[in-house]
Amino acid sequence: MTILLNIDVPDVAAATTFYTAAFGLTVGRRFGTDFVELLGWPAPVYLLAKDAGTLGAGGDRRRYERHWTPVHIDVVVDDVDAAVERALAAGAVLEAPARDAPYGRIAMLADPFGHGFCLLQFSERGYDALLG
Repeated sequence: MTILLNIDVPDVAAATTFYTAAFGLTVGRRFGTDFVELLGWPAPVYLLAKDAGTLGAGGDRRRYERHWTPVHIDVVVDDVDAAVERALAAGAVLEAPARDAPYGRIAMLADPFGHGFCLLQFSERGYDALLG
């Protein structure tokens, strides 16, 4: 099986700028002006232009102010503090500063399009530290 990550955004050019600057992703292929592939994570990221107000899943209308979703991206990094600074410089919004957790360090942010994500630096034991 293969996983693809699709992110709806109102402006593919602005999203490409953000995701390449914040995470060091690189442009793979461009499918016209409204669809771009980004590479550099274990799964390719596809940015898809979708206008605010258009119909999304379950009859919900797309909106790009900060919104809650039960599925979000956790980006595992070597240095969460440096990754937070890089993401903020690219235009991310800090929602919860980096804090220590049993499994490592975590910070919570949002991209400029309202999508939440976490930056996660695992400790040596990672999630196994939660097992006791």
